[in-house]
Amino acid sequence: MSQTVAAVDCGTNSIKLLIGTVRDDGQLDVALRDSRVVRLGQGVDRTGVLADEALERTFAAIDELAGMLHDHGVPPGRVRFCATSATRDASNAAVFAEGVRRRLGIEPEVLSGDEEAALVYAGAIAAQVPMPPEPVLVVDIGGGSTELVLGQGEARQAVSMDIGSVRLHERHLHTDPPTAEEVAACVADIDRHLDGSGIPLDRARTVIGTSGTIKTIACGVLGLASYDREAFDQAVLPNAATASFVDDLLALTVEERRALPYMHPGRADVIGAGALIWCRVLDRVPVIEHVVSEADILHGMAAAIAR
Repeated sequence: MSQTVAAVDCGTNSIKLLIGTVRDDGQLDVALRDSRVVRLGQGVDRTGVLADEALERTFAAIDELAGMLHDHGVPPGRVRFCATSATRDASNAAVFAEGVRRRLGIEPEVLSGDEEAALVYAGAIAAQVPMPPEPVLVVDIGGGSTELVLGQGEARQAVSMDIGSVRLHERHLHTDPPTAEEVAACVADIDRHLDGSGIPLDRARTVIGTSGTIKTIACGVLGLASYDREAFDQAVLPNAATASFVDDLLALTVEERRALPYMHPGRADVIGAGALIWCRVLDRVPVIEHVVSEADILHGMAAAIAR
């Protein structure tokens, strides 16, 4: 019997909603997908707390999502709300949790890095029909953390690294556009984390990218006139073309990035750091191309609700 479910992923930079129906065969029919840039993790890397203005932005977005859930008739028991990196790191996460309970009537889950990685992998792999060559590396670059999951059959190696587009932008990329020295410092930080990740990236035979940063970059590589999910979903892109686009992207000012037709204005300032993470990962894998997937952590959450 099919079930209508809703998944909310509240990350460091954005809050995302998916409402859909999980069919008897486990496939998901998406009725609504929405994303808002709220920058919940503003300053968390430096202060360790969720800023008052960041909480206000996020609660305002949750109020709007509550209306969407009501309009689609999704009962609270079929809604899963997960918070990730910024909330894991914040000493005042209880204030955020209480605000979610008051607005949605549900208990938010603060996912561990391992839980987040498992849901990212489940969502991306479910969309692969037939299954591509294994091992499969799934990459999700968020605002505060980056998940790497290498899977083959039932076996998985996963890590959630404390590097993301917001976190690294705040640490390193202070000039508009960033200087060569700032970029080099950011790359060195990324490489330290990849070196210590424990994930053998050189074993990957398929690479799948799922996050908003990766999808936005795909729009640029494809030369799209808008953020077109149907156009980039399951696109196979050369790693070299992505690296070339990222070089051009880093040379743009924030205002020039905002003028790109597929760029969310709330992502324009921090996407450079996320793009560098993506390029450093692609530089370490033995394949010359990658897959971009619309299916992500939200799809993994929706499947888990149905189960």
